[in-house]
Amino acid sequence: MSKNLSPIDTAKFVAAKRACDYVESGMRVGLGTGSTAAWLVRCLGEMVQGDGLDIVGVPTSTRTAELARQVGIKITSLDEAKWLDVTIDGTDEFDGELNLIKGGGGALLQEKIVATASDRMIVIADKTKQVETLGAFPLPVEVVPFGWQTTKALIEETLSSLDVLGDTSSLRMNNDTPFITDEGNFIIDLHLGRIGNARQFGMVVNQIPGVVENGLFIDICDVVIIGHGDGRVEVKDINTGTTEQDVIDFVDTENLFSDLAD
Repeated sequence: MSKNLSPIDTAKFVAAKRACDYVESGMRVGLGTGSTAAWLVRCLGEMVQGDGLDIVGVPTSTRTAELARQVGIKITSLDEAKWLDVTIDGTDEFDGELNLIKGGGGALLQEKIVATASDRMIVIADKTKQVETLGAFPLPVEVVPFGWQTTKALIEETLSSLDVLGDTSSLRMNNDTPFITDEGNFIIDLHLGRIGNARQFGMVVNQIPGVVENGLFIDICDVVIIGHGDGRVEVKDINTGTTEQDVIDFVDTENLFSDLAD
């Protein structure tokens, strides 16, 4: 592990490293998507190759599946695994009740399916992802391509009746074309500023024809591990109501982490 990481990458790494304590041989593990989750996959890969850790991973995206294969983690599908011991993933925002906004990487649908098919969900994040109220990060909503403009208009019309600050939305793009999810859908990002009642919001938006799923993860996350740039971690457990402090010591290695700083 290079000691030349930026504070933000150090925070991501130590959170991912601490999350590995929740993984044991024989487990079926949901593997998240995004830059922080990529640190987790690399850490687990190091344990597989160096310590003989024997796990089966269920990736939440094609990107994560490719990385898992590269670092030596056996992978399977959720249909094959059926149920998971734990899912470990990153987040775009989390609040004091460990509710989340996810989907900045475009994999919210598979991430939510995998997380809810697990005994426990562990979220790894740096301190910047913690908020008092969800909504500053644009909320992703996955929609079917057919009639997406109508779906977008219906969503914007619905926003006027909900407790939010903003009411605009935008189709997520990949250069000059719409971003396409692994399931072949589009993503509409909602610029809300603040979501007053996230549980109600998610239920209402999911009733709109054309909406597949939204990026609000309510009552799904069990533990958030918050990494800091100085190597400290905080572990918040919603079930026990406890917060633990820890420090992750690491030394220089090369093989699995040399290309991951972002």
